[in-house]
Amino acid sequence: MPTPQENARLEQIKRTWQQKRDITERLSTIKAKVGVYSGKGGVGKTTVAVNLATTLAQAGKKVGLLDVDIDCPNVTKVLGISEKPDYVDGQIEPAEKWGVKVVSMAFFQANEDEAIIWRGPMVHNAINQFLQATDWGELDYLIVDLPPGTSDSPLTVMQTIPMDGFVVVSTPQELANMDAKRCINMIRKLNLNILGVVENYTGEVFGEGGGKKMAEEVDTPFLGTLALRSVYRDNSKPTVLLDQDVSREYAHLVKGLEKSLEELGREPR
Repeated sequence: MPTPQENARLEQIKRTWQQKRDITERLSTIKAKVGVYSGKGGVGKTTVAVNLATTLAQAGKKVGLLDVDIDCPNVTKVLGISEKPDYVDGQIEPAEKWGVKVVSMAFFQANEDEAIIWRGPMVHNAINQFLQATDWGELDYLIVDLPPGTSDSPLTVMQTIPMDGFVVVSTPQELANMDAKRCINMIRKLNLNILGVVENYTGEVFGEGGGKKMAEEVDTPFLGTLALRSVYRDNSKPTVLLDQDVSREYAHLVKGLEKSLEELGREPR
């Protein structure tokens, strides 16, 4: 006879399997699921995620943006979106701005200055609820803004969402690239795909070339550089909609992303 502990463990395995099955089914109408990830905070990961999603939407793609950086959800701020998602018959209907469907923990905060002090299991449950309850409809791309680092939160996302690959954001500095290598190693240890590296904040202030060199060292595609520009101070809309040079940089990034997905046989068609 199984012990109570063995029965409890078996029930937990069953629940976990059912959750994964439900999430996979819920996301089955999405052609490509792309994570935007970084080894540390402050490298512009969310800005890249938002502008990448907006660039794809401007190109006529059906795009969703899922903010699972539960502790520091900033996607809504960068998008300039204030309308909250609808909740209909137990389902979250994403908000939409600039052609991008959006779900973020920020929508469920009473105050944006509020600190979300949650342990791993609560973060895991929040991510699962987003994934199981959100009705994205048919999408060409779901861009997922992950928490930075290699701890429990990004691990939960990687093990829960059937991702097609990850864009890793770094900057020219050596320390940022050291951390980026760590998150690339994490992705590979989980047998997941790296779509490429982006070097953000390129220019006179922080230098250039560090991200490209790091991508060569770890044998992964380099998608391009994003210059540090004063126009990013304008928070009225995603920067690709404000500046042609920024728009061209992201168009180049998208071409590299599409090439990487095509080589993996996962490009939306």
